[in-house]
Amino acid sequence: MKMLDVVNGPKNVSRIILGCMRMPALNTDDAANMIKSAYEMGINFFDHATCYGDGEAETRFGDALPKTGIKREDIFIQSKCGLHFDRNEFDWSCEDILESVDGTLSRLKTDHIDALLLHRPDLIFDPEEVAEAFDILHKEGKVIHFGVSNVTPGELMLLKKYVKQPLVFNQLQFSLDQTQLIDSAMYLNNLTTDRSIDRDNGILDYCRLNDITIQAWSPLQIGMFKGCFIDHPDYPELNEELSKLADKYGVAKPAIAIAWILRHPAKMQAIAGTMNPEHLKEIADASKVDLTHKEWYDLYLASGKFLP
Repeated sequence: MKMLDVVNGPKNVSRIILGCMRMPALNTDDAANMIKSAYEMGINFFDHATCYGDGEAETRFGDALPKTGIKREDIFIQSKCGLHFDRNEFDWSCEDILESVDGTLSRLKTDHIDALLLHRPDLIFDPEEVAEAFDILHKEGKVIHFGVSNVTPGELMLLKKYVKQPLVFNQLQFSLDQTQLIDSAMYLNNLTTDRSIDRDNGILDYCRLNDITIQAWSPLQIGMFKGCFIDHPDYPELNEELSKLADKYGVAKPAIAIAWILRHPAKMQAIAGTMNPEHLKEIADASKVDLTHKEWYDLYLASGKFLP
């Protein structure tokens, strides 16, 4: 497994993360098997959010972990807070952050989480309230590291003005299908394609300049939740290229798609959301692959892009 030492953050964490959003579909024994299988593949990083199954993902993980024999200190548990679909609001208030973390700790059956991310922007957030919450959580030892998810450079700069702790992660969508993070740079000043539109406010460069590790979510998905592009009939050229490289490197196609993300010099992590150990093994094999510069471009172009 390829590992990462995060600047201002944790050391020796896996570049592939197991995303636990779908864990509520498993019973406790199957969840324990999934966690143990991931760990045996070298994945020591697990991602949660308070909204995943309305807390059920954290509960299932908390019940399952003791069955695995894995020591708490040998894994990195991350959760996110702020999304409240039940009441139709996103909330980064100090009170809500503190309550959310206490709920997360209770469900996970742990005294701390290794990272807390603010999960999509609260459009009326007060950065001083966020800073207050982070100070309390850090002082009490409930949260070790902090970050954000789906947050713009401007919002990060505003947070950094008040928050004392380093913001070390930003979770963003990135895949061979969803390449908005890099497209606008390729097609700068090009009126012939919508790919020239900057949809991310330069967030990739901002994160690289400020030592913020990007965690790529839905790395195999079409759009947000439209299925997987692997073997999808609407992506024949991409799948042909994936197959060619999979044969070359002796892995399955998902490994090549993840290796494409890991090849980026920003040293991103990739979040795998599968709850199938066999599928996770296919993804984890990305660590065996070091794509060449040309192979990276071949995949990018096969996904429907062009050189201007």
